[in-house]
Amino acid sequence: MSETLTVHHLDNSRSQRVLWLLEELELDYRVEHYRREADMRAPDALRRIHPLGKSPVVTHAARTIAETGAIVEYILSLKPDHGLMPPEGTDDFWQARHFLHYAEGSAMPPLFLMLVLGMIPERAPFLVKSVLSSAMEKVESAFVAPEIRRHIGHWEDSIGQTGWFAGPSLSIADIMMSFPVEAAGKRFGYDKHPRLREFLTRIHDRPAYRQGLKRGGPYAYA
Repeated sequence: MSETLTVHHLDNSRSQRVLWLLEELELDYRVEHYRREADMRAPDALRRIHPLGKSPVVTHAARTIAETGAIVEYILSLKPDHGLMPPEGTDDFWQARHFLHYAEGSAMPPLFLMLVLGMIPERAPFLVKSVLSSAMEKVESAFVAPEIRRHIGHWEDSIGQTGWFAGPSLSIADIMMSFPVEAAGKRFGYDKHPRLREFLTRIHDRPAYRQGLKRGGPYAYA
């Protein structure tokens, strides 16, 4: 297996964060591109890389690593002087650790559920489509949307005065949180959340972020 780290990258997916991280660290890597099927699922070809068939996945030397958090920790280990974690033991350090795990553990499930609820009526037989659409809208408005808004409030408060999720400068917390913040912003907007709106502008202006987009291809959330 190649010694060059390979990102198995799915369009419009969480793996865009991995490309951004690699660009911030100026590490050498290659991108293997995969396109979603008509039903928005990842292609079967990803199962040849990892049995779950999800993205992101990275391969490096004899290792195959899945799950964004684990991938991020692995990539950081390749450059110990990365500077993307606040000093160990500080409040900012533990805040960064929180968001490193929270981004996938708590932030993404309600966003994914909202996506699934929207897809159910689209795939239903014509005769029940309108009934299912009404039912899914009620579930979303009564349960899912309020939960997401609660998370958004947490994000806005956490950014605080620095404009970053953990400390006075860019950290791994910001890279991990970029996807849920982008995805929720696409759905809800941030007219009433100026810190999140400014956060997105700031990260999208970073040269490493823009270079990651060039390597990854079209990305609906930027």
